[in-house]
Amino acid sequence: MAVALRRAGPAVVASGGTVILSLLTLSLAELNSTKSMGPVLAIGVAVALLAMITLLPALLVITGRWVFWPVKPAYGSAEPTTRGLWARVGRRIAVRPRAVWIGTIVVLGAMAFGLAGLHASGLTNAQSFRGHPDSVTGQTVLDAHFPGGAGQPVEVFGNPGSGPQLAAALRSVSGLTGVTQPVPLAGHAYLEATLTSAPDSQAAYATIDRARAAVHAVPGADALVGGNTAVNLDVQRAAAHDRNLIIPVILAVVFVILMLLLRALVAPVMLIATVVLSFASALGISALFFDHVFNFGGADTSFPLFVFVFLVALGIDYNIFLMTRVREEAQRHGPRTGALTGLAATGGVITSAGCVLAGTFAVLGTLPVTFLTELGFAVAFGVLLDTIVVRSVLVTALNLDLGRWVWWPSRLARQPAPEAETLTGEPAGVP
Repeated sequence: MAVALRRAGPAVVASGGTVILSLLTLSLAELNSTKSMGPVLAIGVAVALLAMITLLPALLVITGRWVFWPVKPAYGSAEPTTRGLWARVGRRIAVRPRAVWIGTIVVLGAMAFGLAGLHASGLTNAQSFRGHPDSVTGQTVLDAHFPGGAGQPVEVFGNPGSGPQLAAALRSVSGLTGVTQPVPLAGHAYLEATLTSAPDSQAAYATIDRARAAVHAVPGADALVGGNTAVNLDVQRAAAHDRNLIIPVILAVVFVILMLLLRALVAPVMLIATVVLSFASALGISALFFDHVFNFGGADTSFPLFVFVFLVALGIDYNIFLMTRVREEAQRHGPRTGALTGLAATGGVITSAGCVLAGTFAVLGTLPVTFLTELGFAVAFGVLLDTIVVRSVLVTALNLDLGRWVWWPSRLARQPAPEAETLTGEPAGVP
């Protein structure tokens, strides 16, 4: 346990720290629901990290080897990195690593083209549920007998003396009907108008923009346009702002941590590129399933951000586990042996962790809420893609092809290959 904790501890702490910092970037969000989620999740990961490096090692030492029953480890057992599925996969990749990584990138790139069909511009109330709850049925009945926005009027507040001008401005807006006379309310002029289109449609959102432009043009009115449709429109735009801000920040945080951990520049750039490609591929395939298999009407505006956070912030663990072991072995035996031994040693762990995480998110597919179903599918598929293909095949092939240049500009990049690799072309200790 002392050896395991000393060798695995830095990777575990770096992995947990990366997830914690990535989740804390959600505090930059405009939406309070997203902003408050970051610290809560970060605290949960911090508590789990503390337990993993204190409580778990203590329990394993107390219980002894029998806790691994029925396959208990024994002294003198064979070196696990020279056999097994991932050792064989590594040897096959090593034959033509460049062809492997080019072919893998082409396939992942083709999958990413599905992004063109991702409509993450929000879901209507009916589209937000996979079934037909009473609220959706009731709205359908209302729509059949009344204007689309009859149950959710547009609300306008302005300065008391600007009521007549605001009413005139609203009556000139296409897409609005039934503008009321202004009434005093809490020291303001208050008006209502009815949308002619469904209140959760894109046409209604365009009407809100026109209404805001019209009332803002009234001098001295200081008017505000509210109501459920206006709120939903503002939420969608805030979600788009959060996505465009937080995704680059998370990538920057991950890059800095990888750079410090691996003491290199090329390796972090390579890993960040594979992360982005994996994310795009997962979203592309998800979009195809949403459109042509599940027949969903689209996706929530915050969907890409949450998928990115879970795939990158949690999936970066696999990068750290793999590359720290690769670096450790490369220091001892050279870059080729490091790449193959790192894959053989961590492939089973990474795949198992990915399956657990994918299974956890797949459970969200049992819920009747469309957003959660989409999130569960995208993350589950993305994690499996990341652990089985990207981390294990693509990154290993890149490591083998780039060799010691992966570790530039560290001293490891200038370290000559060991004699066993230089003379035989095969990594020492790997048949």
